[in-house]
Amino acid sequence: MAIHKPKILYVMGVSGSGKTTIGKLLAKALNFPFFDGDDFHPRSNIDKMKSGKPLNDHDRKGWLEKLNHLAIQHKEKGAVIVCSALKQSYRDILGKHLLDKHKFVFLDGTIAEISNRLKERKNHFMPSGLLQSQFDTLEKPRQAITVSIAKTPEEIMESILKTFEKGKAPD
Repeated sequence: MAIHKPKILYVMGVSGSGKTTIGKLLAKALNFPFFDGDDFHPRSNIDKMKSGKPLNDHDRKGWLEKLNHLAIQHKEKGAVIVCSALKQSYRDILGKHLLDKHKFVFLDGTIAEISNRLKERKNHFMPSGLLQSQFDTLEKPRQAITVSIAKTPEEIMESILKTFEKGKAPD
């Protein structure tokens, strides 16, 4: 399935919500390149999270600007970028200079659902102890495709793609 005009799709949610899994599936389905926002964090952010300290707005600003620059580079041909995008102000930075060429896909889950997932996760710099800080920071988006993480990855993808088919993606 192809979107009429190439887009930037940000797959967002707290750590452990399935952003990477869904982002890769979405990129494959749309034939867009995939970018994991975690790969663009400066070393200082990763070290801070590894030490159990949550990032603040100042820590995130340069990272979000890098992701926005990446999106601008791909706004004509399309891309899927995964990023927590927890606050509206972060989403504003991510959408800067993209006009109507971007959309957020919010993977919504409860702290219990995600906590269980994080317990099974190995080799990730984000400790499960920071999950509560992510929920405390989260401002659920008003203008996004919102999908429950209680579904299987295939069901989540089907739901997202059906939303595009119904014309709910920006033109």
